[in-house]
Amino acid sequence: MRTAYRCRAYPTPEQAAALNRTFGCVRLVWNKTLSERSRRYRFEGVRTSYRETDAALTVWKRTEELAFLSEVSSVPLQQTLRHQHSAFQHFFSGRSRYPRFKSRIGHQSAHYTRSAFRMCNGVVTLAKTDAPLRFTWSFEKAEVTTLNPTMVIVSREPDGRWYVTFAVDVDAPAPAEPVGHALGVDLGLTEFLVTSDNERIASPRHLVRKARNLARYQRRLARCSSGSNNRRKAKARVARAHRKIRHARQDFLHRTSTALVRSADVIVIEDLNVAGMVRNRRLSRVISDASWGEFRRQLEYKCERSGRTLVVIDRWYPSSKTCSTCGHLLTELKLSVRNWTCPGCRTRHDRDLNAAKNILAAGRAVARGDSGDACGADVRRQGPSLPLSAVKQEPHAVRHCV
Repeated sequence: MRTAYRCRAYPTPEQAAALNRTFGCVRLVWNKTLSERSRRYRFEGVRTSYRETDAALTVWKRTEELAFLSEVSSVPLQQTLRHQHSAFQHFFSGRSRYPRFKSRIGHQSAHYTRSAFRMCNGVVTLAKTDAPLRFTWSFEKAEVTTLNPTMVIVSREPDGRWYVTFAVDVDAPAPAEPVGHALGVDLGLTEFLVTSDNERIASPRHLVRKARNLARYQRRLARCSSGSNNRRKAKARVARAHRKIRHARQDFLHRTSTALVRSADVIVIEDLNVAGMVRNRRLSRVISDASWGEFRRQLEYKCERSGRTLVVIDRWYPSSKTCSTCGHLLTELKLSVRNWTCPGCRTRHDRDLNAAKNILAAGRAVARGDSGDACGADVRRQGPSLPLSAVKQEPHAVRHCV
């Protein structure tokens, strides 16, 4: 299993200049290769292999115009070719979108494999640099002096901070002790999540809380003249504001996902269509700020690492409209209705808690391979119509309490 340790780096001015040249060469190779790939496929209908791009890089280095590519380490340049080749494979297989050109004002990085760095006793020295790269180690469970990384990634954020990441191959950790508990999780906007145990975690809305300061920094940036030092400082200030929001969001997601993994053996969530939801111009900012996709990604790898089970039910399962007590299915339930009374068994439901209970029941049905349970029936959609409950019943109007 591969893991990574990301640390703050503090390069000297000479190292920063050398790394900035490397970033520029990496960006040039990526953009030039991407342009040639796109042109060849558009006019000739032929895909470009990694071997052909590697041969083209060798030819570029021999030209007078691009001879400066030989001044930096060749390993990051070859790595960016490999990454682009993988990006195109993911694109043609339908797993990602078309690769985009790199910008000089965004995140910059360079990947160094074993042949391009030396690490001994916790001191790392990169190729084409004379002095070791200084960094801060803050991981108590790992000893930096015994670290044997397979790859070192040096990056620079738009706010000017430097980072170094060590990719290490480690043994898979032992599975966590079972707790004999299962949870259904319903994600939302007002409440970030509601579990089937009625545990509620409010949405922190990091972007909303910082929106006023961020807007002020962006107005100052818009007033600055292009190319001036004041504009450079204002741009860094905006980048720092975004970094604080991003880090606060990541910290919240990690704490929440870790708590869920530790508290349950089986976690059941919905397969939300986040890409489709953000097209709603009224809720797109709030949905993006919630980061449901990143939360699911963290749950997936943490459950795999801890030996837990993560069940993802179909997005078309009507968890909110189904009674978790008797399985009654409503014909319609508006988003504004937060509480409703079941016409079949007269049970009063909280919308989010009822959905979490139904999600848990549907996940258990999937784990058993049984689709006959009323609360977890028809989890996988068959055809364009919405799934129906296993209980034959006539739809009724809903009585709700606001």
